[in-house]
Amino acid sequence: MKSETLHTESWMRLQKWRARLPHALLLSGERGLGKLDFAFAFAASLLCEAPHAEEGAACGECLACRWFSQGNHPDFRLLQPAALRIEEAGEDKSKAGKMDSADDKVDKTDKEKSARGGQQIVIDQIRELDEFLCVGTHRQKTRVILIHPAERLNREAANALLKMLEEPPQDTLFLLVSSEPMRLAPTLRSRCQNLRLPLPKAAVGEAFLASAGLRDAATWLALAGGAPLLALRLAEKTASWQTLTTEALQRGDRLDALPAAAQLEKNLKAMKGENPLPQFVDWAQKWLVDLNLAAQNLPVRFYLGERARIMELAKKSQPVRLSRFYRQLLQLRRESTHPLNLRLFLEQFFLGYHALFLEE
Repeated sequence: MKSETLHTESWMRLQKWRARLPHALLLSGERGLGKLDFAFAFAASLLCEAPHAEEGAACGECLACRWFSQGNHPDFRLLQPAALRIEEAGEDKSKAGKMDSADDKVDKTDKEKSARGGQQIVIDQIRELDEFLCVGTHRQKTRVILIHPAERLNREAANALLKMLEEPPQDTLFLLVSSEPMRLAPTLRSRCQNLRLPLPKAAVGEAFLASAGLRDAATWLALAGGAPLLALRLAEKTASWQTLTTEALQRGDRLDALPAAAQLEKNLKAMKGENPLPQFVDWAQKWLVDLNLAAQNLPVRFYLGERARIMELAKKSQPVRLSRFYRQLLQLRRESTHPLNLRLFLEQFFLGYHALFLEE
């Protein structure tokens, strides 16, 4: 299942706009909805020379589609922070335009530069569009400039883009994608037609995750707040230690806190990249929310597959204890960004959690 099928109503709404496209379109919505995939699919459909008659999707077979899939369509440009381009270098990319050939040769110097300040879209990237815009389209179709994430435009770049939008070039669509549209200048937002992608219905999101081979799709979708692409990324990155966390939380009064902390510490230390503790605390907070709901005879919200065990554990604790421990978790969440000692952090959590179910 393609990610754009998560948003069929929004897709059909765009198709109605094709006859009179705005010069700038702001595609917004929460993280993990597949906005970038959706934007690429729409750009491909605009550049395609034989789009499907009914849904307007790109055919995938014409010369324009082949160029687009290879990332070198002459009427398409992607603007994104240098750090994102470098992050994608070396990965096998299937999306069109994610990297041009120059991005394949990223050296150590480029990575060092990105670490120092490649997190923004800068004015030089906007100025480079002048040459692109001063000639006509190559295939007598619309030109598309995709800017992602648009909230990363720095002030100078945003002002330069605003000038372009005040006198927009013909046959050109500026397609801005943003998870935080309110970070854009109001003057810039006012020049764009806004299309906000909503959360898909739970059944649609679960079907998407199931088609991607994800087990327990309903729980992962709930843990991701209903955002299917976020659920997929979380499952890919955290499935092993999320399972360990859930197994430990299930034990409740039978939990042996110190071995549980040691086992999870070993698993977390094997991970590379970003600090996993904030995500761990997030899982724990959602488990506590479900325990509180169960204590009030309300349906659980996140750990749908563990409903029976959560209901059982809720009977063994008291609402006041649950509320008190949840407040402690808020403090642990702040500490999780810079933990002094991983083992002590986990032991503190599991000892406090186990105490919820001890008789006074």
